[in-house]
Amino acid sequence: MSDWDDKEKTANVAAQPASESEETIVHGDVKYTAAEGLNSTSVTYQDASGAPVETSSPLGYSVSFLAAMCLNINQMIGTGIFSTPATILSGVGSVGLTMIYWFIGYLLSQSTLSLYLELASYFPSRSGAEVVWLEQAFLKPQYFFPTIFAVKHVVFSFGSSNSVVLAEYLFGIAGSSYTDWQLKGVAVAAYTLALIVVAASTRWSLRFVVWFGIVKIATLLLISIAGLVVLGGHTRVADPQINWRNAWEGSSGASAYGATNAMIKLIFSYSGYQNAFSVVNEIKNPVKTLRWSAPFSLLLVTTLYILVNVAYFSAASREEILASKQIAAGIFFEKVFGSNGASHGLDVLICLSAFGNLIAVMISYSRMLRETGRQGLLPWPKFWTSTRPFGTPLGSYLVQYVITVIMVIGPPAGDAFNFVVDLSVYPGSLFSFLLVIGLLMIRRRRKALNLPRPEYRAWNVAVVFAFLANLYTLVAPWYPPTGGADGGDVSFWYGTYLVVGIGLLTLCGVYYYFWIELIPKYKRYEYRQTIVKFDDGTVTHKLVQVPKSELVEWDAQHDASGRLHREEVH
Repeated sequence: MSDWDDKEKTANVAAQPASESEETIVHGDVKYTAAEGLNSTSVTYQDASGAPVETSSPLGYSVSFLAAMCLNINQMIGTGIFSTPATILSGVGSVGLTMIYWFIGYLLSQSTLSLYLELASYFPSRSGAEVVWLEQAFLKPQYFFPTIFAVKHVVFSFGSSNSVVLAEYLFGIAGSSYTDWQLKGVAVAAYTLALIVVAASTRWSLRFVVWFGIVKIATLLLISIAGLVVLGGHTRVADPQINWRNAWEGSSGASAYGATNAMIKLIFSYSGYQNAFSVVNEIKNPVKTLRWSAPFSLLLVTTLYILVNVAYFSAASREEILASKQIAAGIFFEKVFGSNGASHGLDVLICLSAFGNLIAVMISYSRMLRETGRQGLLPWPKFWTSTRPFGTPLGSYLVQYVITVIMVIGPPAGDAFNFVVDLSVYPGSLFSFLLVIGLLMIRRRRKALNLPRPEYRAWNVAVVFAFLANLYTLVAPWYPPTGGADGGDVSFWYGTYLVVGIGLLTLCGVYYYFWIELIPKYKRYEYRQTIVKFDDGTVTHKLVQVPKSELVEWDAQHDASGRLHREEVH
């Protein structure tokens, strides 16, 4: 019995014959599979090396139009809109430019969103978003991009910053001071509660997402309406027109670093408009649903963002906002409603917003981690992909939880914490940039195979705009802050996290070389993929080591995706 045959028999899973609903397309060296999931009438065409299509989603189909919209809303509306307006104003110098910047942020987000819609149209029965699209865009070297992306996603799957922000506002509600360890304890407790919510039931966690989404929209709508009332001169605010009579005052004093920092904050405030794309295989008619829900959620949030900024700048002068140590929302509440109870009311709203953000991010990230596990590149595929016992990806949730707890408890407050949080940003920006290039590669490859046009195709001008926007996020962080090389949010060189982030990705490349190239060459075997199916309906790849002397036998018995040929299954 050969090595790989023994591995298949001891894996305690069933090797799968070629599905009747799946066919293989061969064009020269390119081998594509075509499969139609139960969630869509569109066929998913993908390179055979990709994780197999789960034609029936083990996670069900609980993501409705409203849930998809609220998944985006909950990630977009976190704490950014309450805190970043003052930073953006400081960066660009004037109220007028601040308002223009918020609209530019919408254009940047919409251009990238159109790319996501096209990519989802190519793979309507694959959840995981970027995990899938990078896998399918960059096929050579085999397993290279999936390996690096898998390691990156596991290492950086923490939500420590949102947990700590939530804990800080909980102490604000209580009106009490706290030590570092008390803050960390509350942050871990909040994240534990979020874990219980998402791990217990997919259906109920999505209901929480919808509820928190409605609360967030209502909160911003309340501030927007109150701001319009202030602007009309019907409140205690003495001069609501103070910032609008000379809206461009201060524009000339803006620095290059300030403008760059303002744009980065804007991108942060809008991030999340793509959140629902991680659960594509759990949405009935996903392309049609996302084609309307995603742009609508982005447009709705943008409108509210602009109206909320109007409220802030109508309630307080430009100088008051820049000089105050409070967040912009805090100044607004105090000016309009007075100091009695206003801060506590604001803290409650921000806590609800932060907790909804935690749940939405955990749901989407769990699907990305699960899809990473289905690629077969991580050990223990059943741990990553199983939906037992609650019908949720418990293994992926536990990984997020453990890493988040480590990141909350491990680094001390201050430099170390800020550095760890910053460290996760740059690799994500790099993969977002590569995704734009990947879209063009997928287009070209599908055209060569004469595959059908996607249900949605992004305008070329949007692709160019997204390319420039994502290139900007790669270049901008290298620009030194106004305070010099040590003037960032840490006391050491501001670019340390950039270099370390690139270094970690490089180490992933070294690991790939040893794992896929050097060691197999020395031990005279090659990796092949096989498809296995678990009791809960999960279908996944598993990499096995096939001795070179048995490669011909293996390739004769398995198709391009790794399934045993039908005649070999007894």
